[in-house]
Amino acid sequence: MPTAKKKVNLYESEEGALIQKELHEMAADVKYNTGSSYSADGSSYSDHLIPFVDKHMRYLMVHPSVDPAHYLANLRLMTKIR
Repeated sequence: MPTAKKKVNLYESEEGALIQKELHEMAADVKYNTGSSYSADGSSYSDHLIPFVDKHMRYLMVHPSVDPAHYLANLRLMTKIR
């Protein structure tokens, strides 16, 4: 019988700190399209714009089975400005 995987708070883990650092580096680099995107969550984001780093950290927290290294590699490919 499958068991539920415990969700780790990426913001508090060492791995999460490395992921967050890489996302911040991507956001600071002009070679990537890392603008904020719309969020329906008006209580957390009053302007309804979720920052690039928050969006992808939340995704990784909600989907613990996703390999962060592969996710970041794919994210770099998808957001690179050519």
